[in-house]
Amino acid sequence: MAATLCVKLLPKQGWLPLTQSVRHGSKAVTRHRKPVHILRQKLLAVTKYIPPTRVVPPGAYPSKPKEVQEDNALMLLMKREVKKVFQDYKMIAAAQNNASNAEDMMTLKNRLHKHGITVKFFPNQVMRSFLKDSIYCNMAPLFIGPTVLIVSKEPKAREMLVALRSSPQMTLLGACIENTLLSADGVVSYSKMPSMTVVQGQLVSGLTMLTSYTASMLQRHPAHLSALLQQYVKQQSPDSSTEGAPKAEEAT
Repeated sequence: MAATLCVKLLPKQGWLPLTQSVRHGSKAVTRHRKPVHILRQKLLAVTKYIPPTRVVPPGAYPSKPKEVQEDNALMLLMKREVKKVFQDYKMIAAAQNNASNAEDMMTLKNRLHKHGITVKFFPNQVMRSFLKDSIYCNMAPLFIGPTVLIVSKEPKAREMLVALRSSPQMTLLGACIENTLLSADGVVSYSKMPSMTVVQGQLVSGLTMLTSYTASMLQRHPAHLSALLQQYVKQQSPDSSTEGAPKAEEAT
């Protein structure tokens, strides 16, 4: 009988559970801030208050001691060598070494040595330390990175450029020729100028020509003046007038 009662209580569509799980959608989150517009950000950045810096009265804080770095013995020795180079040589050029190997450097040294030009190596720290207190302080910006010095007792810019042209790893940065600082283009222009012996020969020939021309002019004017005076005296003398009268009668 109990079984028949349970059958009557169940609906005809089928058995339904007493509890059902219902899935609800996610709730909207309103805590996130909206992004500020770019114009508003610029306006806030421009109008942001910047407080003035606080002026500290002098003597309020102890002054920091200045650290003076003294040069060691090796640095002083190399600075003396650099000073001697600038005193003994008239042409001092700075070139940048772009990964040149030992064989290329030896070839360049041999080519320069044929013309009496020497290649020297000094650290950039030593060069800048020497140049900052000397009259060649404008050469300090050239010594950045791997650099070498090409020196000569006589200004031989043309021979140096010919030797450097065959070594593309070496780039000329500038030079000091006879206490004159020149750029790379200035060194090229200097190499196109004639040598000192040629200029002296041209000067001597020009002066000789001027002196000879002046002497000829000085000799010409008195001779020309004396000839004119002699002609005038002959015309004013009575002998010339008497001699001219018979000649006129004979012509008639």
